[in-house]
Amino acid sequence: MAGNITFTMIKPDAVAQGYIGPILTKFNEGGYTVRAMKYTRLSRKQAEAFYAIHKERPFFEGLVDFMSSGPIVACILEKENAVENFREFIGATDPAKAPEGSIRKLYGSSIQQNAVHGSDCDENAVIESNFFFSQFERF
Repeated sequence: MAGNITFTMIKPDAVAQGYIGPILTKFNEGGYTVRAMKYTRLSRKQAEAFYAIHKERPFFEGLVDFMSSGPIVACILEKENAVENFREFIGATDPAKAPEGSIRKLYGSSIQQNAVHGSDCDENAVIESNFFFSQFERF
């Protein structure tokens, strides 16, 4: 059964370019309710832990460098079938292949600097949400 939460991060590239407000607006327009939100910056160690699943991949070091390069906005979003809907909503990882009007098409510039992270499955949505938020920080 599909869950009703997903986890997202507005990545350092989008934060640096001043896209927090427009991206949050897109979330609302897409029918997502923000259940928790945090403006923070990942340390290198935190970025390594968050992306540990990719440790053996050739892009891991670059990903960790990028994700610890500036502030991010971490969010738990709620909507029916949240993970699947959100992945479609934000568009393809490569902004050049993302549909017109999608967040990644509008605000991303490359496969790595694609404006937002989105959980890839219900299980990871819970794991990723718990990485950033305790049960007491959710509303």
